[in-house]
Amino acid sequence: MAIFLTKDSKVIVQGMTGSEGMKHTRRMLASGTDIVGGVNPRKAGTTVDVDGTEVPVFGSVKEAMAATGADVSVIFVPPAFTKAAVIEAIDAEIGLAVVITEGVPVHDTANFWAYNGQKGNKTRIVGPNCPGLISPGQSNAGIIPADITKAGRIGLVSKSGTLTYQMMYELADIGFSSAVGIGGDPVIGTTHIDALQAFQDDPDTDLIVMIGEIGGDAEERAAAYIKEHITKPVVGYVAGFTAPEGKTMGHAGAIVSGSSGTAQAKKEALEAAGVKVGKTPSETARLARQLIG
Repeated sequence: MAIFLTKDSKVIVQGMTGSEGMKHTRRMLASGTDIVGGVNPRKAGTTVDVDGTEVPVFGSVKEAMAATGADVSVIFVPPAFTKAAVIEAIDAEIGLAVVITEGVPVHDTANFWAYNGQKGNKTRIVGPNCPGLISPGQSNAGIIPADITKAGRIGLVSKSGTLTYQMMYELADIGFSSAVGIGGDPVIGTTHIDALQAFQDDPDTDLIVMIGEIGGDAEERAAAYIKEHITKPVVGYVAGFTAPEGKTMGHAGAIVSGSSGTAQAKKEALEAAGVKVGKTPSETARLARQLIG
């Protein structure tokens, strides 16, 4: 089992023919992802040779879905065009849209997030500004390196891309059911809480690792949810213990003001919910190792 992404997922890439899209399409294919098409209105009807695999290019997400049965789109388009690309995916009612793009205006994200709600939330959005998600040995939708871990029984949800990779590497001998990089922007599609509940419901996930960071109150809200709804063991890490108070930090536009949003405040909220919290990624991995046995 896995959450959101499985061996049966059929993936299209919006922006596949751009340099980033092509680079990561190549990597996704190499890791076993079933990529069934790309989307570029200007190149519709052509095919692209990706290391010996002929991938068709379609004019729209709807057209690609009709032709291939695609149920996942990975979006590699510039920030200025991201809102239109996500709305196109929502209108086509694709099951999962993974928005890798960094630098998407928060107003645009809020706009397509609200639009998805108006349309009944038929599309799960992951991101933007995220590394995507991977179910090792099954499918990889995004930019997570596929060769740093293996399939196993830990579920990982993280705001930070690089910390996602580090945690996967540190616990590679145990392995992961799925790892979801939700992104660090102020407005995102899939939250810690969404992933926590999915891992709770997944029979093949025995332990959950949750990575957060300073700023906002997402981790505090996740802690309250864990206390009420999650029975599986959860290990946490909050990036930013050494950040100075009152300083706006780059990632996520995180701002620390007083005690609200600090790493210490988040750590205390999580620990009050029964979550073991490491002060470093390596300590967090050790805690996970102890709990999973």
